[in-house]
Amino acid sequence: MDKPLVVGVDGSSASLQALDWSVDEAAARGVALRIVYASPWEGYGGLHPSMGAGRPSLQVYADNVAASAVERAMRRAVAVKATADVLTEDAASALIRLSAEAYAVVVGSRGRGELTGLLLGSVGLSVAAHAESPVIVVRGAEKNVQRGFHRLVVGIGESEESQKPLEFALHEAELHGVPLTAAHAWRRPAREVPDHPHHRGDSEAHRFTAEHLMDRLLFPAALARPGIDLRGQLVEGHGRAALLDAASTADLLVVGARRRKGHVGMQLGPVNHAVLHHAPCPVAVVPHC
Repeated sequence: MDKPLVVGVDGSSASLQALDWSVDEAAARGVALRIVYASPWEGYGGLHPSMGAGRPSLQVYADNVAASAVERAMRRAVAVKATADVLTEDAASALIRLSAEAYAVVVGSRGRGELTGLLLGSVGLSVAAHAESPVIVVRGAEKNVQRGFHRLVVGIGESEESQKPLEFALHEAELHGVPLTAAHAWRRPAREVPDHPHHRGDSEAHRFTAEHLMDRLLFPAALARPGIDLRGQLVEGHGRAALLDAASTADLLVVGARRRKGHVGMQLGPVNHAVLHHAPCPVAVVPHC
């Protein structure tokens, strides 16, 4: 049986945007949608029973959010089997735990009650950093979120670290029938830039190495999935700038996340943080292992 898509909701506009995105994705994949509202309200003091219900007002609110989310999902795509869970635990912890049995976990860019100055909510950042499954943070301009550009982008790093993100992106491109751009940024070492006192650079050698990396990854992928319009894009410069630029006209940006020995969960590097906070489109973070 195909694993369900899990989406976290809290009643905020960002979570409803994530819910709508998840419904469309579940419909395209033909999988169930598991809607999750999680909050440790039992730990809050001073709660008063709701009018005539005999239940804490936060629990009533949670039940209403969950029921409304299921109704919204069914209105958007009647064929999608949507269920809801109300859990009395920290939202990030709940979604991370459920990621073990999910195809992917979807969250909004900011939750209810998040400080307006935050570019990405604490729940989304924590889930993206520690989930076992891919995590999609739904963010960006309306046209990007609504898949209005009909184009996906995947960031390519070292070959052994790029295989799973590339596979995820290829499947998404095939599923939605859109082109996929594989973007890779390359840079000369600092000592080889023209104004360095010990300049001895050979930019063509570094570019050749980048081209060879892309060929090793993309050629087998193109043979395996001939129906996908797969394009490589090499950019000299910083990875974060290259990906943010490429994502400006994309429906989804896919990046990988490295697991490090001795650490728990995925470790998000500077490029991950940059795209999660600033990408103009939804971002999928895919663990390398």
